Amino acid sequence: MTTYGSLADAILANKQTEHNLVKSILAATYRHAEVTLAAAREAIKSGRDAKAPIEKLAALVAQLGNEGDASVAAVRNRLLKGGHHHNAEGERQGIFDEGFVIVTRAAKKVFLDSATRIGKLALAPDAKALDAEWSAVTRQYDQTAK
Repeated sequence: MTTYGSLADAILANKQTEHNLVKSILAATYRHAEVTLAAAREAIKSGRDAKAPIEKLAALVAQLGNEGDASVAAVRNRLLKGGHHHNAEGERQGIFDEGFVIVTRAAKKVFLDSATRIGKLALAPDAKALDAEWSAVTRQYDQTAK
């Protein structure tokens, strides 16, 4: 029983490690988004073309909603195929999408909706609208990351 108990400890520790890793991915993505937001604001302020930084910001906000980029999604799919569901109970209750660790369905919607609105700003950059969207992203990130 001692060996089986230590196996349980290892499995549970791996689940916590996965949580910490995803939280780190979200934090790094958010920090990259902050830097990109600053570049977009500066471009708008100086009258330069802000399309590229705004589009990049939209992509980063979408990554927040998806708990990472395509490479993270590939790992998530591999875990799911192996039968690993980090939030199995939350999935059954409709709180989490399959395989998601931290970002709930509701949070995902906020991030993806903001990403869409930010992306549209690339066509007609507006500093006030960008700041308003970023405020929504920040509120959701703060709730999600706690």
